[in-house]
Amino acid sequence: MHLTLRQWQVFVSIADAGTTAAAGAQLASSQSATSAALNELESQLASPLFDRIGRRLVLNPQGRALLDPARALLVTAADLERLAGAGQSNAGVLPLLLRLGASTTIGNYLLPSRVAALLADNPQAQVDLRIGNSADVVAAVQRLEVDLGLIEGPCHESGLQVLPWQRDDLVIVAAPGTTPTSMDVAALAQARWLLREPGSGTREAVEQALLPHLHHFARAMQMGSTEAIKQAAAAGLGLACLSRHAVADLLALGSLSVVETPVPPMSRQLWVVRHPGKRVPAALWALLGLPADAFGQE
Repeated sequence: MHLTLRQWQVFVSIADAGTTAAAGAQLASSQSATSAALNELESQLASPLFDRIGRRLVLNPQGRALLDPARALLVTAADLERLAGAGQSNAGVLPLLLRLGASTTIGNYLLPSRVAALLADNPQAQVDLRIGNSADVVAAVQRLEVDLGLIEGPCHESGLQVLPWQRDDLVIVAAPGTTPTSMDVAALAQARWLLREPGSGTREAVEQALLPHLHHFARAMQMGSTEAIKQAAAAGLGLACLSRHAVADLLALGSLSVVETPVPPMSRQLWVVRHPGKRVPAALWALLGLPADAFGQE
Protein backbone atom coordinates (compact mmCIF):
# COMPACT_ATOMS: atom_id res chain seq x y z
CA MET A 1 0.00 0.00 0.00
CA HIS A 2 1.38 3.37 -1.04
CA LEU A 3 -1.24 5.57 0.65
CA THR A 4 -0.44 6.64 4.20
CA LEU A 5 -2.52 7.52 7.23
CA ARG A 6 -0.86 10.93 7.27
CA GLN A 7 -2.13 11.65 3.76
CA TRP A 8 -5.67 10.73 4.78
CA GLN A 9 -5.33 12.84 7.92
CA VAL A 10 -4.31 15.80 5.78
CA PHE A 11 -7.24 15.15 3.42
CA VAL A 12 -9.77 15.13 6.28
CA SER A 13 -8.26 18.26 7.87
CA ILE A 14 -8.40 20.19 4.58
CA ALA A 15 -12.01 19.05 4.04
CA ASP A 16 -12.90 20.45 7.48
CA ALA A 17 -10.80 23.62 7.35
CA GLY A 18 -11.17 24.59 3.69
CA THR A 19 -7.56 25.64 3.06
CA THR A 20 -4.14 24.01 3.32
CA ALA A 21 -2.98 26.83 5.59
CA ALA A 22 -5.79 26.28 8.11
CA ALA A 23 -5.38 22.50 7.93
CA GLY A 24 -1.64 22.84 8.48
CA ALA A 25 -2.30 24.92 11.59
CA GLN A 26 -4.60 22.18 12.93
CA LEU A 27 -1.94 19.54 12.25
CA ALA A 28 1.02 21.60 13.49
CA SER A 29 2.47 21.40 9.98
CA SER A 30 3.55 23.99 7.43
CA GLN A 31 1.28 24.93 4.53
CA SER A 32 3.85 23.61 2.05
CA ALA A 33 4.05 20.23 3.80
CA THR A 34 0.27 20.00 3.93
CA SER A 35 -0.03 20.86 0.23
CA ALA A 36 2.65 18.31 -0.62
CA ALA A 37 0.84 15.56 1.27
CA LEU A 38 -2.41 16.34 -0.55
CA ASN A 39 -0.64 16.40 -3.92
CA GLU A 40 0.94 13.02 -3.19
CA LEU A 41 -2.44 11.57 -2.23
CA GLU A 42 -4.23 12.91 -5.30
CA SER A 43 -1.42 11.74 -7.61
CA GLN A 44 -2.07 8.15 -6.51
CA LEU A 45 -5.84 8.34 -7.01
CA ALA A 46 -7.91 8.26 -10.16
CA SER A 47 -9.00 11.88 -9.86
CA PRO A 48 -8.56 14.98 -7.66
CA LEU A 49 -10.47 15.25 -4.39
CA PHE A 50 -11.08 19.01 -4.33
CA ASP A 51 -12.16 21.81 -6.63
CA ARG A 52 -9.92 24.84 -6.32
CA ILE A 53 -12.08 27.96 -5.87
CA GLY A 54 -9.83 30.94 -5.21
CA ARG A 55 -7.81 30.05 -2.15
CA ARG A 56 -10.37 27.57 -0.88
CA LEU A 57 -10.50 23.84 -1.52
CA VAL A 58 -14.04 22.46 -1.87
CA LEU A 59 -14.73 18.73 -1.94
CA ASN A 60 -15.78 17.41 -5.34
CA PRO A 61 -17.95 14.26 -5.72
CA GLN A 62 -14.89 11.98 -5.45
CA GLY A 63 -13.76 13.74 -2.27
CA ARG A 64 -17.22 13.62 -0.71
CA ALA A 65 -17.43 9.88 -1.40
CA LEU A 66 -14.10 9.27 0.34
CA LEU A 67 -14.52 11.62 3.33
CA ASP A 68 -16.53 9.32 5.63
CA PRO A 69 -14.40 6.22 4.91
CA ALA A 70 -11.28 8.30 5.58
CA ARG A 71 -12.67 9.50 8.92
CA ALA A 72 -13.53 5.90 9.85
CA LEU A 73 -10.01 4.79 8.91
CA LEU A 74 -8.44 7.41 11.18
CA VAL A 75 -10.72 6.51 14.09
CA THR A 76 -9.87 2.82 13.67
CA ALA A 77 -6.15 3.65 13.54
CA ALA A 78 -6.45 5.66 16.75
CA ASP A 79 -8.25 2.75 18.44
CA LEU A 80 -5.51 0.35 17.28
CA GLU A 81 -2.89 2.69 18.65
CA ARG A 82 -4.68 2.73 21.98
CA LEU A 83 -4.93 -1.07 21.98
CA ALA A 84 -1.22 -1.39 21.28
CA GLY A 85 -0.37 1.02 24.08
CA ALA A 86 -2.52 -0.93 26.54
CA GLY A 87 -0.26 -3.96 26.16
CA GLN A 88 2.59 -1.99 27.70
CA SER A 89 0.71 -1.26 30.94
CA ASN A 90 1.29 -3.25 34.09
CA ALA A 91 -2.24 -4.53 34.23
CA GLY A 92 -2.40 -5.32 30.54
CA VAL A 93 -6.17 -4.67 30.58
CA LEU A 94 -7.60 -2.05 28.31
CA PRO A 95 -9.89 0.33 30.26
CA LEU A 96 -13.35 0.88 28.83
CA LEU A 97 -13.55 4.17 26.91
CA LEU A 98 -16.92 5.58 25.86
CA ARG A 99 -17.33 8.73 23.78
CA LEU A 100 -20.82 10.18 23.87
CA GLY A 101 -22.26 13.41 22.49
CA ALA A 102 -25.44 14.83 24.03
CA SER A 103 -27.52 17.93 23.61
CA THR A 104 -27.76 20.12 26.68
CA THR A 105 -30.89 18.87 28.45
CA ILE A 106 -29.90 15.23 27.98
CA GLY A 107 -26.27 15.82 28.92
CA ASN A 108 -27.02 17.95 31.96
CA TYR A 109 -30.09 16.23 33.43
CA LEU A 110 -30.57 12.69 32.05
CA LEU A 111 -27.09 11.21 31.65
CA PRO A 112 -25.22 11.97 34.92
CA SER A 113 -27.07 9.32 36.94
CA ARG A 114 -26.56 6.75 34.18
CA VAL A 115 -22.83 7.51 33.97
CA ALA A 116 -22.57 7.29 37.77
CA ALA A 117 -24.17 3.82 37.71
CA LEU A 118 -21.75 2.69 35.02
CA LEU A 119 -18.73 3.92 36.96
CA ALA A 120 -19.97 2.27 40.14
CA ASP A 121 -19.88 -1.09 38.34
CA ASN A 122 -16.72 -0.33 36.35
CA PRO A 123 -14.52 2.18 38.23
CA GLN A 124 -11.76 1.99 35.59
CA ALA A 125 -14.06 3.09 32.77
CA GLN A 126 -13.50 6.42 31.06
CA VAL A 127 -16.48 8.42 29.79
CA ASP A 128 -15.92 11.35 27.45
CA LEU A 129 -19.21 13.28 27.42
CA ARG A 130 -19.41 16.14 24.93
CA ILE A 131 -22.36 18.51 25.46
CA GLY A 132 -23.63 21.00 22.87
CA ASN A 133 -26.81 21.83 21.01
CA SER A 134 -28.35 19.21 18.74
CA ALA A 135 -26.63 20.55 15.61
CA ASP A 136 -23.24 20.34 17.36
CA VAL A 137 -23.88 16.75 18.43
CA VAL A 138 -24.94 15.66 14.94
CA ALA A 139 -21.79 17.25 13.51
CA ALA A 140 -19.65 15.33 16.03
CA VAL A 141 -21.36 12.08 14.99
CA GLN A 142 -20.73 12.87 11.33
CA ARG A 143 -17.04 13.48 12.05
CA LEU A 144 -16.83 10.19 14.03
CA GLU A 145 -15.67 12.11 17.09
CA VAL A 146 -18.19 10.29 19.33
CA ASP A 147 -19.52 6.74 19.43
CA LEU A 148 -23.15 7.89 19.62
CA GLY A 149 -25.09 11.15 19.81
CA LEU A 150 -28.23 11.90 21.84
CA ILE A 151 -30.34 14.79 20.60
CA GLU A 152 -33.59 16.52 21.53
CA GLY A 153 -34.87 17.24 18.03
CA PRO A 154 -35.06 15.49 14.67
CA CYS A 155 -31.84 14.78 12.78
CA HIS A 156 -31.89 16.57 9.44
CA GLU A 157 -28.60 15.18 8.08
CA SER A 158 -28.58 12.29 5.64
CA GLY A 159 -26.30 9.28 5.94
CA LEU A 160 -26.76 8.81 9.71
CA GLN A 161 -28.80 6.18 11.54
CA VAL A 162 -31.47 7.54 13.89
CA LEU A 163 -33.36 5.61 16.55
CA PRO A 164 -36.04 6.80 19.04
CA TRP A 165 -34.70 6.71 22.60
CA GLN A 166 -37.30 8.00 25.12
CA ARG A 167 -39.92 10.72 25.41
CA ASP A 168 -39.46 13.91 27.40
CA ASP A 169 -42.35 15.94 28.86
CA LEU A 170 -42.32 19.71 28.31
CA VAL A 171 -43.90 22.20 30.73
CA ILE A 172 -44.52 25.95 30.66
CA VAL A 173 -43.05 27.61 33.75
CA ALA A 174 -42.72 31.07 35.27
CA ALA A 175 -41.74 32.64 38.58
CA PRO A 176 -44.63 32.46 41.08
CA GLY A 177 -46.54 35.71 41.25
CA THR A 178 -45.17 37.15 38.00
CA THR A 179 -47.91 35.67 35.78
CA PRO A 180 -51.39 34.26 36.35
CA THR A 181 -51.42 30.61 37.39
CA SER A 182 -53.58 29.95 34.33
CA MET A 183 -53.24 31.70 30.94
CA ASP A 184 -55.33 31.50 27.78
CA VAL A 185 -53.86 31.34 24.27
CA ALA A 186 -54.15 35.10 23.71
CA ALA A 187 -52.21 35.83 26.90
CA LEU A 188 -49.55 33.26 25.98
CA ALA A 189 -49.10 34.84 22.56
CA GLN A 190 -48.46 38.28 24.10
CA ALA A 191 -46.12 37.09 26.84
CA ARG A 192 -42.35 37.39 26.75
CA TRP A 193 -40.84 33.98 25.95
CA LEU A 194 -37.37 32.84 26.90
CA LEU A 195 -36.01 30.72 24.05
CA ARG A 196 -32.90 28.74 23.13
CA GLU A 197 -30.85 29.59 20.05
CA PRO A 198 -31.62 28.21 16.56
CA GLY A 199 -30.02 24.77 16.17
CA SER A 200 -31.12 23.75 19.65
CA GLY A 201 -33.42 20.74 19.91
CA THR A 202 -35.28 22.49 22.73
CA ARG A 203 -35.96 25.52 20.51
CA GLU A 204 -37.26 23.32 17.69
CA ALA A 205 -39.46 21.29 20.05
CA VAL A 206 -40.93 24.44 21.64
CA GLU A 207 -41.73 25.95 18.26
CA GLN A 208 -43.36 22.72 17.05
CA ALA A 209 -45.44 22.44 20.24
CA LEU A 210 -46.52 26.07 20.67
CA LEU A 211 -46.57 27.85 17.32
CA PRO A 212 -49.56 25.87 15.95
CA HIS A 213 -51.53 27.46 18.83
CA LEU A 214 -49.83 30.86 19.26
CA HIS A 215 -48.84 31.40 15.59
CA HIS A 216 -45.95 33.63 16.68
CA PHE A 217 -44.03 34.86 19.71
CA ALA A 218 -44.84 38.55 20.08
CA ARG A 219 -41.86 39.06 22.39
CA ALA A 220 -38.87 36.76 22.78
CA MET A 221 -35.52 36.76 24.52
CA GLN A 222 -32.92 34.32 23.22
CA MET A 223 -30.44 32.60 25.53
CA GLY A 224 -27.68 30.11 24.90
CA SER A 225 -28.39 27.49 27.57
CA THR A 226 -31.25 25.83 29.39
CA GLU A 227 -29.74 26.83 32.73
CA ALA A 228 -29.74 30.51 31.71
CA ILE A 229 -33.40 30.25 30.70
CA LYS A 230 -34.31 28.60 34.02
CA GLN A 231 -32.65 31.34 36.04
CA ALA A 232 -34.15 34.08 33.86
CA ALA A 233 -37.62 32.60 34.30
CA ALA A 234 -37.09 32.33 38.07
CA ALA A 235 -36.08 36.02 38.06
CA GLY A 236 -39.42 36.92 36.46
CA LEU A 237 -38.20 37.75 32.96
CA GLY A 238 -40.84 35.71 31.18
CA LEU A 239 -42.27 32.30 30.32
CA ALA A 240 -40.18 29.26 29.46
CA CYS A 241 -41.14 25.94 27.93
CA LEU A 242 -38.59 23.38 29.08
CA SER A 243 -38.11 19.72 29.87
CA ARG A 244 -39.69 18.73 33.17
CA HIS A 245 -36.37 17.06 33.99
CA ALA A 246 -34.57 20.38 33.56
CA VAL A 247 -36.83 22.39 35.88
CA ALA A 248 -37.52 19.72 38.52
CA ASP A 249 -35.08 21.30 40.99
CA LEU A 250 -36.54 24.82 40.80
CA LEU A 251 -40.11 23.49 40.88
CA ALA A 252 -39.27 21.62 44.08
CA LEU A 253 -37.73 24.77 45.60
CA GLY A 254 -40.74 26.88 44.63
CA SER A 255 -38.64 29.21 42.46
CA LEU A 256 -40.70 28.20 39.42
CA SER A 257 -44.27 27.04 39.03
CA VAL A 258 -46.08 25.34 36.16
CA VAL A 259 -48.50 27.60 34.27
CA GLU A 260 -51.80 25.94 33.36
CA THR A 261 -52.85 26.53 29.72
CA PRO A 262 -55.34 25.18 27.18
CA VAL A 263 -52.42 23.88 25.10
CA PRO A 264 -52.53 20.04 24.98
CA PRO A 265 -49.90 18.16 27.01
CA MET A 266 -46.54 18.52 25.29
CA SER A 267 -43.69 16.07 24.91
CA ARG A 268 -40.87 15.46 22.49
CA GLN A 269 -39.00 12.46 21.23
CA LEU A 270 -35.35 12.10 22.20
CA TRP A 271 -33.17 10.40 19.60
CA VAL A 272 -30.01 8.31 19.34
CA VAL A 273 -27.84 9.15 16.31
CA ARG A 274 -25.13 6.86 14.98
CA HIS A 275 -22.67 6.95 12.12
CA PRO A 276 -22.99 3.63 10.23
CA GLY A 277 -19.19 3.33 10.08
CA LYS A 278 -18.74 3.61 13.87
CA ARG A 279 -18.51 0.56 16.09
CA VAL A 280 -20.44 1.16 19.32
CA PRO A 281 -19.21 -0.55 22.51
CA ALA A 282 -21.79 -2.84 24.11
CA ALA A 283 -21.39 -0.95 27.41
CA LEU A 284 -22.67 2.21 25.75
CA TRP A 285 -25.85 0.50 24.61
CA ALA A 286 -26.28 -0.78 28.17
CA LEU A 287 -25.76 2.71 29.58
CA LEU A 288 -28.66 3.93 27.42
CA GLY A 289 -30.85 0.92 28.25
CA LEU A 290 -30.85 -0.28 24.64
CA PRO A 291 -30.04 -3.72 23.19
CA ALA A 292 -26.70 -4.11 21.40
CA ASP A 293 -28.58 -4.81 18.15
CA ALA A 294 -30.66 -1.63 18.47
CA PHE A 295 -29.82 -0.65 14.89
CA GLY A 296 -30.03 -4.22 13.66
CA GLN A 297 -26.35 -4.33 12.68
CA GLU A 298 -24.45 -5.30 15.84
